Amino acid sequence: MNLAPYLLLATLEGLVQASVFALTALGLSLVFGVMRVVNVAHGEFFTLGAVGAWLCAMLLPGHPAISFAAALVAAPLAVGALAWAADRLILKRIDYDPEATIVSTIGLMYVIQQVVLMTFGPDARAVDAPFWYTIRFPWFGWSGYKVFIIVVAVALVGGLWLAMRHTRFGLIMRATQYDRETAQNFGIPVDRVYAAVFALGAMFAAVAGVLVVPNAQAHYLMGHDPLLMSFVVVIVGGLGSLPGTVAAAVLIGMADGWLSVFFSPTLAKIFSTLLVALVLVFRPAGLFGKAVRA
Repeated sequence: MNLAPYLLLATLEGLVQASVFALTALGLSLVFGVMRVVNVAHGEFFTLGAVGAWLCAMLLPGHPAISFAAALVAAPLAVGALAWAADRLILKRIDYDPEATIVSTIGLMYVIQQVVLMTFGPDARAVDAPFWYTIRFPWFGWSGYKVFIIVVAVALVGGLWLAMRHTRFGLIMRATQYDRETAQNFGIPVDRVYAAVFALGAMFAAVAGVLVVPNAQAHYLMGHDPLLMSFVVVIVGGLGSLPGTVAAAVLIGMADGWLSVFFSPTLAKIFSTLLVALVLVFRPAGLFGKAVRA
């Protein structure tokens, strides 16, 4: 039996999964790393991105590429504005208390979920891909749109890394992450930084939702799995570590692709759960995380 086509297919599908995991988990990791907030509503921002793509497809008839391009810009901006408002109206008022923010974001999750259910409906809705192109390999054809997902994810992750390392806003974010009180004493508007970071994390999730929906279907409950996998990736990579998040996304995404092709998707989920358990036992700070200083 020739394993080459199966290995290639598993690797390609794993790269797509890793790209989606990286985008979704980076938003969660960024929010926790800077704000020390566990955002349980993160999966609903993913859902809103997917629903936004469907809405753009309904409002902009014509070639799917037009509505998709509009969704790729409009949906993350709208979701980011909603996240910014949630930070101002909810998280800031409870002073970003860790326990209170968990309860608050759980409430936000259910509010968004029910609003989407009432307006969007309970049915899953399909969205056409912006283009149809098949890449021909010696053994099979593969969707060119999936390559587009990988390219967009690499571009956004690289852009975030450059922004964090080489821009003034990135320096401010890192200073706030390192010591909130000292940053505030030096005149950094920490509250505004927190609002911007919360909005940016939501926008990453929304972009992932827009990219995924042509391969799946928009549904008001579709945020559950991305939220779970984001927590898995962030825990394995290290809470607040962006390089760790990307590395863990690649590791889990590739494992998911290989195990799903050669065995079953259920085994892939078991592997992810087992990996989290092993990391928590042997390296609680994560593969790239640093132990909290006393």
